[in-house]
Amino acid sequence: MRVFNFAAGPSTLPLDVLKQAQSEFLDYQNSGMSISEMSHRSKTFMAVNDEANALLRELMSIPSDYSVLFVQGGASQQFASVPLNLMTSGKADYIVTGNFAGKAQQEAQKYGNAKIVASSKDKNFTYIPDVDSIEFSSDADYVHITSNNTIFGTRYTKFPKTKAPLVADMSSNILSEEVNVSDFGLIYAGAQKNIAPAGVTIVIVKNDLLGKQLDICPTMLNYQIQAKNDSLYNTPPCFPIYISMLVFRWLKNLGGVKAIQEINEYKAGLLYDFIDNSSLYKNFVNKKDRSIMNVPFVTGSEELDAKFIKEATANGLVSLKGHRLVGGMRASIYNAMPVEGVKALIEFMKKFELENK
Repeated sequence: MRVFNFAAGPSTLPLDVLKQAQSEFLDYQNSGMSISEMSHRSKTFMAVNDEANALLRELMSIPSDYSVLFVQGGASQQFASVPLNLMTSGKADYIVTGNFAGKAQQEAQKYGNAKIVASSKDKNFTYIPDVDSIEFSSDADYVHITSNNTIFGTRYTKFPKTKAPLVADMSSNILSEEVNVSDFGLIYAGAQKNIAPAGVTIVIVKNDLLGKQLDICPTMLNYQIQAKNDSLYNTPPCFPIYISMLVFRWLKNLGGVKAIQEINEYKAGLLYDFIDNSSLYKNFVNKKDRSIMNVPFVTGSEELDAKFIKEATANGLVSLKGHRLVGGMRASIYNAMPVEGVKALIEFMKKFELENK
């Protein structure tokens, strides 16, 4: 029996996509083999790679002067790739709004001066700093943000206007809401939350930022080389790219990013409204900065939190345990989480509250 999987990542995938992948797994398009077995240089896989690229461009309205890359290493590897490719003068600005934003800054510090120009650490990352009041460095090579904070449940509802190229880690909210790609110099995202199984990372980079890599930049992390080779410089993560293509098709058939954003806002609204009107559950995030992808909440009792997680799991609502930095519970309600899953969670929360007054 399928459960409702609220994991923060790797996370749930659309059921239609899983079924299609299952039906094609042994014999992809009459090739007599699985997509996982064929050469990445074959015409069959190159068509998959090309379609995934084209669909992502369409879904996000990516301008023609941007390259789309499918690389390995996860978003964490991009913490190093970004400064190695863009920190030409050795200076960059970072806004630290959570654990991964902090790790990105710490990694960049190895290659230059990664200056923290704003942070929400003072209130345990429960808000996003006012982007209009931040003083950015006049000589920064780029400004880095994390657009959605998976652990703490915050997101940018307004992006900073910067002189330097804006770089965003969108791992946990890519394709969940509309963004203007032209506002960014570079966007990157690990796929295992909204797109595909772990293994492929999306990089969307403006072409005029290519070719600026530091001399010490490894070949495999060089955006220019990956772009020149259509992400096929080496053997790419073929199966996750294939799943990405299927998810992009699924999202397009739903009506694209605008349509899924409406669904996501509805799902999040249902859950936040219930929490806000509950006498048991609490969410501590500044309301205007609340994520529509990751919803942390607590009962106020560690013992009760543990009981909640155990009973929820027994009821087919799994992976609700909050991150150790926050505790309590966290419901990750990415694109593939159906409305029915959120409603089932709310019904369980109601029942649990009545039984544990």
